[in-house]
Amino acid sequence: MVDIRVKTRETGATSVLGVRGRATLRTVTGGELEVVTGVSEAGFNPLDLLYSSLAACLVLSVKGAVIKLQILDRFVSVEAIVTGEKAHDEPSRVESITATLNISGDYDESQRHEIATLAKHLCTISNTLAAAPPIQLQVNSAA
Repeated sequence: MVDIRVKTRETGATSVLGVRGRATLRTVTGGELEVVTGVSEAGFNPLDLLYSSLAACLVLSVKGAVIKLQILDRFVSVEAIVTGEKAHDEPSRVESITATLNISGDYDESQRHEIATLAKHLCTISNTLAAAPPIQLQVNSAA
């Protein structure tokens, strides 16, 4: 099996919502994003952010996989398409997630499956979703 090294960086996000306007997100590294809630509004809603996180993690992990498998020289690109199905009962949640990887490069079908399997194993987001970690909610009064 391929040796896996864990890389870390400071992570976290803060979201703020007032009486008017949209929720905003800010990461600890300075990234900012407005969250949309309208059904036909362009932009990212919370589910889009969940699916986007998985899609981004998978494409980065595919690149990591082809490097670890020493087949980067044949890699051209990768596209991840992530969709989900919301549950029709309570509590509100995503019931299933489908991720499709379109891997371009000089690989046969078995190599593409090997790349995808390793990428899923490397992807922090897919591993986290599969493990369903507990969420510890703390409540404070705001100034």
